Amino acid sequence: MPVPCLLCTESCSPAEKEALLKHMVLEHKLVISDVKLIADFQRYILYWKKRFAEHPITEFCSVIRTNSEGPVERQEDYFLLCDVLPEDRVLREQLQQKRLEAILEQQQKERNETIFHRTCMFCTEEFTGNRSFLLNHMAKEHDFNMGLPDNIVFCEQFLDTLQRKLDNLQCLYCERTFRDRTTLKDHMRKKQHRRINAKNQEYDRFYVINYLELGKTWEEVQSEDDREMMEDHDDDWSDWQDHPVCAVCLFCEHQSETMDRIYSHMEETHGFDLHKIKAELGLNFYEQVKLVNFIRREIHQCQCYGCQDKFSSKTQVLEHLMEAKHVMALTEKHKWDQPQYYFPTYENDALLCALSDSESESESCEQRKDIPVIAEDISNLQALKQKSVLNQLLKGKR
Repeated sequence: MPVPCLLCTESCSPAEKEALLKHMVLEHKLVISDVKLIADFQRYILYWKKRFAEHPITEFCSVIRTNSEGPVERQEDYFLLCDVLPEDRVLREQLQQKRLEAILEQQQKERNETIFHRTCMFCTEEFTGNRSFLLNHMAKEHDFNMGLPDNIVFCEQFLDTLQRKLDNLQCLYCERTFRDRTTLKDHMRKKQHRRINAKNQEYDRFYVINYLELGKTWEEVQSEDDREMMEDHDDDWSDWQDHPVCAVCLFCEHQSETMDRIYSHMEETHGFDLHKIKAELGLNFYEQVKLVNFIRREIHQCQCYGCQDKFSSKTQVLEHLMEAKHVMALTEKHKWDQPQYYFPTYENDALLCALSDSESESESCEQRKDIPVIAEDISNLQALKQKSVLNQLLKGKR
């Protein structure tokens, strides 16, 4: 489907996005900020095409005048469409959420599939069933590092890309081309180049983390982790002091240095028993996280999380919760058990750190039986799949 210009009948194919952006700048003086962070460019354009047809462009865009101190005839007005506008920000977040859900569904499907069939890139051995067998083989037998394999998406396309480079006699790390396959293999082995080039953005689409954090690639996230490890070079931990973490009540500004005290405060002062809700509903860790974030957001927005009534102040909400006895009356689960509530409402919410899973030790031990190993991740894969953040985000879609 063609992507139209926002202000005229011009259009282009999705692959020609840059040409369309150039057209809108040159012909209409319209600039869209942070285009690379828009999850679905086509839907974004179609939305604003409709809105621009309903109202003047100046109602949505900031006007920037160039050469404002020069002669009038040399001044030009440019229109900037960006996420400073609340409507634009909400649209971008919605598009990002939809793309994330689609990516997580695809990733989960690939992790569970049993029809995978492929030959190793470095030898003639064939693998059938789940992709984990091939990825495990390449990591253990050929020392090939492609990151955490369980966080890869579009795995077949990823492997096709790597295979194509090897067929073209190109090193996967330094990307030099060699005269024959034997020379290439010797080079990769001697130089320890059995990994991909982290700076090559061609690989970004194959890592789920690129869909989780807008504007940041997996290589940048990895670099941040590496810098933290490099900066923490002092091995002397003799002066280590464990500072208490203050958790804040869900309903008021009360803080406590222990989780038991904050739980007691919420139960005694507000009549809210999180442990009871967890037990009655059988909530696992991720469901508790989403519930806490949901309640915090509803209270912050002066809305009752039970009946959804809105109020003009937080004080009125708390009074309503007590008078209507809605403190322990949760709304339908599908309203709070959503991926958006996995992310904290407040930064560094210590209450989230105190949540625990409802599974017993015996159940956890049972899950550790018959666990396959995937590539470099030699941890408890079966339990990892069942407890995975990404897996939990998908539950609402099933």
